[in-house]
Amino acid sequence: MRTEVIYEDHDLLVCRKPAGLAVESAEIGQMDMVSELKNYLKASYLGVVHRLDQPVEGLLVFAKNKRTAADLTKQLQDNTLKKQYLAMVSGKPGLDKARLVNYLKKDQKRARIVAEKEPGAKEAVLHYQVLKTMEVSGCPISLVRVELDTGRFHQIRAQLSYAGCPLLGDRKYGDQASQEASEAAGAVWTALCAYGIALKHPVTGKPLEFTIRPEPGAFNLFANDF
Repeated sequence: MRTEVIYEDHDLLVCRKPAGLAVESAEIGQMDMVSELKNYLKASYLGVVHRLDQPVEGLLVFAKNKRTAADLTKQLQDNTLKKQYLAMVSGKPGLDKARLVNYLKKDQKRARIVAEKEPGAKEAVLHYQVLKTMEVSGCPISLVRVELDTGRFHQIRAQLSYAGCPLLGDRKYGDQASQEASEAAGAVWTALCAYGIALKHPVTGKPLEFTIRPEPGAFNLFANDF
């Protein structure tokens, strides 16, 4: 099983998704996290509370029953289920710390930044902080910590790209500079890791917090900075 179970009890699972593995797959016969975990649990029910894009790694929480799924979904909607991300981006953002507010519209398999009044536009808000910037083979690369106030489709990837700092390894939202930086850093997958998650246990009310380090690879450039 490629999925790593970080925590498990009677009500929920906290798992690490490796880059390249889909949370759920629309293709018959293709293995994904949900299939792996259902086989692991020997159960037909698994509540998917939130997702990560296939090329992204990180922590996800799953519910073992519908009551837990409803509670975790409410926490997510209320923004009390907190997620933290580490990202490697091309270049350096204009400010070391900022709040980005854009309006996103899902257009088939990508998100577009659009005007607020465009039909279908949804507000997207994130906070970022630059942890370190270095130059690799002439390419400036920054390590950035990101927290979300909203959970839109491809939000981090689209907003940081629009801000002029695409994620390394991101073929969908990258540009020529980020492609060169990705090659210099050896970024095979999108350099984004959901490294931290905090929530309240739906049954006991106990605060739960979990953190991981990104898998070995491009993030090794900043191994001493997170």
